[in-house]
Amino acid sequence: MSVVKSPLPESARKTVGEALQGSLVDLIDLSLLAKQVHWNVIGPRFRSVHLQLDEVVDTARLASDTVAERASAIGVTPDGRAGTVAKTSGIDTVTDGWVKDGEVVEILVAALDAVITRMRERIAATDQPDPVTQDILIGITADLEKFHWMFQAENV
Repeated sequence: MSVVKSPLPESARKTVGEALQGSLVDLIDLSLLAKQVHWNVIGPRFRSVHLQLDEVVDTARLASDTVAERASAIGVTPDGRAGTVAKTSGIDTVTDGWVKDGEVVEILVAALDAVITRMRERIAATDQPDPVTQDILIGITADLEKFHWMFQAENV
């Protein structure tokens, strides 16, 4: 049962809902991973990497809220529970303990690459059924690609 009705046809709502749910999970996990290494980064570039990680966390959290609210707006209930994130995220886990600044950069590049790849698939999937959602995903992906570039430039 959907309390919120959408003008999208059911097949479009299903496709778009899946794209939004996948995006939500990946963005929540990205924010958690970035915060985890933010707390544990060490090394000569500690401060710059530490601050850059906060930017990723803030962006991912804001984007996850935008995605979840879009899902709600089209009558799809978003699921950001820890168990759902753990089961369905496309990001590799990170170990506990201290992490050298160079390794943190590599972890973020890999995580951003995984999320961006999946986001681009969702952009393609939402092209026809819902350009509004597609536009949201395009904007989020642009932000993530900017971070991807910046973290790659950290390890040159």
